[in-house]
Amino acid sequence: MSTAILTGQPVPGSSIESELRSLGFDVRLASGAADTETLLAQVPGGERVAVVDARFVGHPHALRLGLTDPRFPLAAIPGAVTAQPEARQSLTRAMARENSAGGGTVDGGAPARVKPSAGDLHSLADRITAALDADGADVYRPELGSLVAAVPADPQARNEARRAVADVDDEAVRLKSAVKARDGFVTTHFISPYSRYIARWCARRGLTPNQVTTASLVTALIAAGCAATGTRGGFVAAGVLLIASFVLDCTDGQLARYSLQYSTLGAWLDATFDRAKEYAYYAGLALGAARGGDDVWALALGAMVLQTCRHVVDFSFNEANVDSTAAAANTSPTAALSDRLDSVGWTVWVRRMIVLPIGERWAMIAVLTAVTTPRITLYALLIGCAFAATYTTAGRVLRSLTRRATRTDRAAGALADLADSGPLAEAAAKAFRKPARRLPGFTAPAVALLGGLAVALTAAFTDFGGPWPAVAALAYVLTSALAVARPLKGALDWLVPPFLRAAEYGTVLVLAAKADVNGALPAAFGLVAAVAYHHYDTVYRIRGGAGAPPQWLVRTVGGHEGRTLVITVLAVLLTASQFKVALTVLAVAVALVVLVESIRFWVAAHQGGAPAVHDEGEPA
Repeated sequence: MSTAILTGQPVPGSSIESELRSLGFDVRLASGAADTETLLAQVPGGERVAVVDARFVGHPHALRLGLTDPRFPLAAIPGAVTAQPEARQSLTRAMARENSAGGGTVDGGAPARVKPSAGDLHSLADRITAALDADGADVYRPELGSLVAAVPADPQARNEARRAVADVDDEAVRLKSAVKARDGFVTTHFISPYSRYIARWCARRGLTPNQVTTASLVTALIAAGCAATGTRGGFVAAGVLLIASFVLDCTDGQLARYSLQYSTLGAWLDATFDRAKEYAYYAGLALGAARGGDDVWALALGAMVLQTCRHVVDFSFNEANVDSTAAAANTSPTAALSDRLDSVGWTVWVRRMIVLPIGERWAMIAVLTAVTTPRITLYALLIGCAFAATYTTAGRVLRSLTRRATRTDRAAGALADLADSGPLAEAAAKAFRKPARRLPGFTAPAVALLGGLAVALTAAFTDFGGPWPAVAALAYVLTSALAVARPLKGALDWLVPPFLRAAEYGTVLVLAAKADVNGALPAAFGLVAAVAYHHYDTVYRIRGGAGAPPQWLVRTVGGHEGRTLVITVLAVLLTASQFKVALTVLAVAVALVVLVESIRFWVAAHQGGAPAVHDEGEPA
């Protein structure tokens, strides 16, 4: 239960007390600063507490935004300030200093010995907020837009504030703010106009965003099952259900924003389930095609590899630049051109569509599934994703080369974590540390690219069972170690993780295809899916501020270079049928280890009261 301390004398006709109760607060009344300090000390330390001026006039949603958002330890709007348990000490200290400095107060307002002037902070809550600011506390102030939040000093101002409240539809603003500010064309124009009302319907019935997220996953898995039937009716049903799953996927985030139900666990479920839904659907298409005598497992695996590498490019670029010296300023001519294009309305939507974000991508997959074949669907997906990857990566490369940026140790550490280097690469990197310092700045991405190409192309152009892929994998261990031997602070060092992902996933795909035995590619699909989950989980931990997975986990699953070496050695030592079994065993083993540790970590973080997060991210 949260507690709100209402300071000062109640104003006749004010609804502030009932509005606070509707937001889940237990309301206590205080006559002034001394009384407020006493009541504050009586509130249990594990509860949220708010100090609100009794003269407050504003929209209920303004109070909701200012007093109930779980993401911020301290938050304030005009006339109200709140603290979660972790920031309680800061609020108590600011309250004590304000009380001792001001002595008694009149109606919870300015000190009695001082006659307030127009420039004074006449609200106790506002003075506490000012004291928190003076202490250097990080006080979140939500963007209210057209919403009203004020503490009128006289009856005339109160009447004006009430008229301003009446002029703005609180519920309409709340519904509008539930929609993500920046999204794709399909989502903005064909999903969000009605999904926001579904979100409100869910909120009024007590449903949580996590429940809607789970419903979206179940719907997508049913869609994958329909696609796996291989019948035209199954394909049509699959397309319809995939769109329904996406509507629910939009709804869960809108429900979180509408009701401010943010959580670390929810952000992880939303991001993880998005990947699980899409890749399960690829598998469903491959199974459905197989029922019709068409083997498209290589295409399905290729689509998963390409899409995962696209995401790694996004993650790596963003992590490399999130706190660089050029992040806040458009020092790049490419960024300046992008800003100029944004000023031309229609180009914004075109540029958002050609990167094939999740809305456009799923709409294309759903329609093509219903009216064509799995092979055509996957070919279209590969072509679209390849074009989008080329467009976005080229732009980011140009931006990196033309901007003057100095990357931080934190960014270099995040890129090293995304590289997923195992014990072999770590040991070799120590030996390469000194000579690596004398190499040119482009060395890291260059050797990562060349080493990855060497092992994947060797596997592709030599016979299955020959020794050369294993030899190339040994060289890959050395090149990947050289790539991470020094801090990844170069202009293009963010390309190292995606190059390493492409090398590992591509080698698995090629060797499974070269094995040319029934079941090898589905086993490879499972293995890549398990490893990709580990890599996505690494990203979500970094974004959540939890750091990379523990070293024991990285060592247990071998690191990217260790897995690549093991797979190439198995291809040398085993027959094609035995290699298929080995891939299956590896897929199950990796999946069990990473899933168990990931679920343990996120559930423990949620139960331990980890700060709530809501990552708007990219519409990918």
